[in-house]
Amino acid sequence: MTNQAEQQTAVAALRAQLADPEKIIVCPGVYDGFTARMALKAGFDCLYMTGAGTTISRLGMPDLGIATLNDMRDTASMIASLDQSVPLIADADTGYGGPVMVGRTVAQYMQAGVAALHLEDQVQSKRCGHLLNKQIVSEDEFLSRIRAAVLVRKQRVGDILIIARTDALQSEGYEVARDRLKAAIAAGADIAFLEGIKSKEQAKQICLDLAPTPVMYNNVPGGVSPDLSVQEAKQLGFKLIIYPGLCLEPVYEAVTKAMQTLKEVEAPPRSDFNSSGSPKALFEVVGLHECIRLDKAAGGASYNGGV
Repeated sequence: MTNQAEQQTAVAALRAQLADPEKIIVCPGVYDGFTARMALKAGFDCLYMTGAGTTISRLGMPDLGIATLNDMRDTASMIASLDQSVPLIADADTGYGGPVMVGRTVAQYMQAGVAALHLEDQVQSKRCGHLLNKQIVSEDEFLSRIRAAVLVRKQRVGDILIIARTDALQSEGYEVARDRLKAAIAAGADIAFLEGIKSKEQAKQICLDLAPTPVMYNNVPGGVSPDLSVQEAKQLGFKLIIYPGLCLEPVYEAVTKAMQTLKEVEAPPRSDFNSSGSPKALFEVVGLHECIRLDKAAGGASYNGGV
């Protein structure tokens, strides 16, 4: 077992993954402790906290710029704390204000243990990147967000990777979007994120145009971009691929079906429930055995009779 001082930080782990020439970083989208625990149990070595999922699960509202810094930071802090060796990439929307507020956002994400965050160039009343009629700020305002993030990172103890995201492709075209990302990289961004890519050819081109800077792909089935496999994304040149809706759709479908079944029959037969969903099995996913081991190691007797 490694000593705490010998353990690699999450940011260092993410930097090491980015430096591996053979690796593409695959990030399942998570939005709460339960989905994060399931991703960790599955063995993923990087997680992505989706802004849409956080807004839906935490507020019960659509991804229309409604979630605040506090909503996002609190969720990110909780997820990052579950396994501090696994990097968490988190949505930070527009940074929630001008340069000073962007700086505060970066500082609080760093304190929360987030390994990387992405900042975008939409207006404050933003919307999901795969919806239509997005509005963007000027390039100067976008770059002020990136510069604020870089300056605060230098001032703080610790580290965080800065991902520059542009939504300019939809309204301004490829060249403008590409040049915004180039300018953001020159300002200190570590990773580029072109939202709303329209084709595989465009996907390959942005990776070539921004090399050697790592580029992240947002895979949203049913959205405006191609639904790429991990291998396809790697072949096109992407270094990271996120799946923000990975948990949302299965949860929606499964829980909707369970609710409908209960409503129709009032008490569904036991055969409708999988034994793997027993309370104990669910608690095991979220750390039951780790809690018991800690209690025993500390001399406690709370679980001597089992659970």
